[in-house]
Amino acid sequence: MSEPFVALGAAEAGTDVVLAPASGARQFWRRLRAQRAALLAAGVIALLVLVALAAPLLTAIEGQDPTTYHPRLVDSASGGVPVGAFGGMGADHWLGVEPQTGRDLFARLVYGARVSLGVALSATLLQVLIGVVVGVAAALGGRWADQVLSRATDVIIAMPLMIMALALLAIVPGGFPRPVLVAAIIGLVAWGSIAKIVRAHALTLKELDHVAAARLSGWGPWRVARRELLPALAAPVITYAALLFPLNITTEAALSFLGVGVKPPTPSWGQMLTQADVWYQAAPQYLLLPAGALFVTVLALTVLGDGVRTALDPRAASRLRVGTGRRREAKA
Repeated sequence: MSEPFVALGAAEAGTDVVLAPASGARQFWRRLRAQRAALLAAGVIALLVLVALAAPLLTAIEGQDPTTYHPRLVDSASGGVPVGAFGGMGADHWLGVEPQTGRDLFARLVYGARVSLGVALSATLLQVLIGVVVGVAAALGGRWADQVLSRATDVIIAMPLMIMALALLAIVPGGFPRPVLVAAIIGLVAWGSIAKIVRAHALTLKELDHVAAARLSGWGPWRVARRELLPALAAPVITYAALLFPLNITTEAALSFLGVGVKPPTPSWGQMLTQADVWYQAAPQYLLLPAGALFVTVLALTVLGDGVRTALDPRAASRLRVGTGRRREAKA
């Protein structure tokens, strides 16, 4: 917690006026605003979310949709290369069309943002929920509960995420909604790290006087967790969740790229990259658009996550020294 601000009173009064320190939320926003890179990243993420939510409206303005084929817009004699300059860009198709099928690229890109961001957000929330429950239960439970939950967490961490996801996705019936399935598998297989972090913090907090007093007064474990531990665990959990989000986006893209993630005709950035790997010379925009969107999203989320971590814990220096001058951090 920062020191209180001290303001000198009038000379004739001869006293000091001590101002109350700002609240935790106000300090957090002040520190975050001092980081220009984090603010820029937050603006980029907000724009991407707005585009994803407004995908039906944007495609309606363009007059297209992500699933309709336009065979007349591709040259079948050359293998399905889009007709026209820059991949068929024009007033009717703002970013051109997809090779072979002629589907509108702008529509597929904005609808793909819905899938990619939605899967990553759902998986992150599931990871946080399971990790917090397991970590707190291990810290507040007895010796045997801690041992069992810690060993189970070690097994989860040791499992290779991609291999487990590939195996589970391969055996699930094709009729199951694929975005929901991908989010569930990522969340159920990759919660081990956050459980370890929560357990370590909870064990430290459990030794503090106010938590020990609450336990000695007869409070049950879940009341202690709800009233004493969870508020103090908010900062590390939020920080780690902000860093998990971009990782989950790349995991979904990798699974779709390998052909076991989101299935056509549902658009996804990873799925678009899968189909674009043979068109980088004939129709480069088909590869560059989803790759660029994925790169910008992951970069913005990484910078924002680092900014959130630094704002929540000002003692930890930012790992990304962009837009975070020492003088600005000192003022915050």
